[in-house]
Amino acid sequence: MLVTVFGIMVCVCPPSVYPDPCHGFQVLRSMQMGAKFNTLVSPNQDDISKNNVDFLTWWSPGQYLIPYWFKLLFGVNTAWACILTIIIFQLSGLVGFYCFFRKIGFTSNVALISLLLIMCQLAFIIPYIFYSGGELLVFGFEGWFLYGCIAIEKPGIKLLLFVLLSGWIGFLCKSSFMWVYVAGLMCLWLRLSAIKNHLNLQRLVKNGIWLAIPAAISLVAIYVFFLSKGANPASNSTGFTVSWQAIGFPLGSPLLSGFSVDDLTHGLIFHQPGNTLTPAYVLPILLFTALASLILIIAIIRYIPKGNYRLFIIVFYAISVLFFSVAFLRQVNISYESRHFRILSLMLAPGIIYLFSRFRPVYQILLGLICICIAFVNYSTLVRIYKVNNLSARGNTGLAQQSIDQPSLDHLLQLDKQNTNAIFAFTTPDVGLEIEHNRIITLDQPPANIPFDNDDYSYDGHAGPLYIVLPATYDGAKAGMIMKFFRGYKDFSVQKLSPAYTLYSAK
Repeated sequence: MLVTVFGIMVCVCPPSVYPDPCHGFQVLRSMQMGAKFNTLVSPNQDDISKNNVDFLTWWSPGQYLIPYWFKLLFGVNTAWACILTIIIFQLSGLVGFYCFFRKIGFTSNVALISLLLIMCQLAFIIPYIFYSGGELLVFGFEGWFLYGCIAIEKPGIKLLLFVLLSGWIGFLCKSSFMWVYVAGLMCLWLRLSAIKNHLNLQRLVKNGIWLAIPAAISLVAIYVFFLSKGANPASNSTGFTVSWQAIGFPLGSPLLSGFSVDDLTHGLIFHQPGNTLTPAYVLPILLFTALASLILIIAIIRYIPKGNYRLFIIVFYAISVLFFSVAFLRQVNISYESRHFRILSLMLAPGIIYLFSRFRPVYQILLGLICICIAFVNYSTLVRIYKVNNLSARGNTGLAQQSIDQPSLDHLLQLDKQNTNAIFAFTTPDVGLEIEHNRIITLDQPPANIPFDNDDYSYDGHAGPLYIVLPATYDGAKAGMIMKFFRGYKDFSVQKLSPAYTLYSAK
């Protein structure tokens, strides 16, 4: 019922879009303008009259390819393609995890209540107001992947196809699925190799070969045909540094994600707008969540009489802590956000419900109140941003454009129709999706109050009209600095598109 209501809401008011899938849609935009598969075409900083052509490996292609498939199939715009993706993958995720919970041994009541716990999380709500790309797609697939890991009973052609295809499908949804892939196959391998809860060496070797061959083919193909063509978050490291958050954050992930602690604090470490925590509060909260998460994992291992479920929790928690602790210690480009650990919160849901069903009613009521409070805060966010989307500007894509108002966007669309060799520059990657006939630049923002090299942000050369759209808050020195980044252009004219946005143009 609730999912139906959300589906109607997103149809009435199409969502906005997160920056990550925005970059994916910019790739799709380049492809529709004639570029090769998964390549982003953008003005060259050394000579703005030329183009850079980059194969985008930072994000997986599914975040734009799946909506594009709906665009081709039904002839709809980007907003409606996103809506169809949201509805289908949200439903797929709920059904997939319900089937997994039932297959691994929980009753239908526990499985259904677990879905309610999942629906209290902000990660479930977000897609109805912001198309989240890979986060949405991987939710729709992970439940079915886990179901396959528990449903396959013996080696054979089904196992080979499952291992091979699930790696490709999962990566298509989201590149970070790879650690989930490894953990799931580890669970499958150990489960198939056990006889009466004891591992058999002969089966370990035999099943290891059955799993290793298709897994290797899947991973090698992903690397050769995609990852090797460019950089990705795990490939950029700034050096090894020991820090308490690098280990504490992964250890505390079950509570940080499952009970929205990271979301409710607007980013415990990776601060978002609205965060008011000082460093003095961050460490105690992180230590508490790490300790409480360890207690929860130990309680599940000890008190839940479902061997396969315990196996999955141990393996996934251990691999996630190891993988992300090493990544954070190496300072790779992976943010401290609970969304990276969402699979743990989803898998732990039935274990939490089962544990509390054994407690006294007062503790069950306490859990219910906690979930109600979390849901209230998260759904308040849904209502607030839904209202913002309803008032936002809309252009060719039909998406809610929060980074510009309607009068300004209408003027830009008119300029886009009047030109074919112009360049439009924006401070965010979303508005540029509305430009259909000209090239776009998403401006990188120089660090505040820190010296920086102008060459890193400058564009040399000249190539037709230049239109820079900036918020009114940039008027003055900040706008002057950005205009100077375009060294081949002088004598900018300034036009107030609205009280909130200003257009700086040069011919």
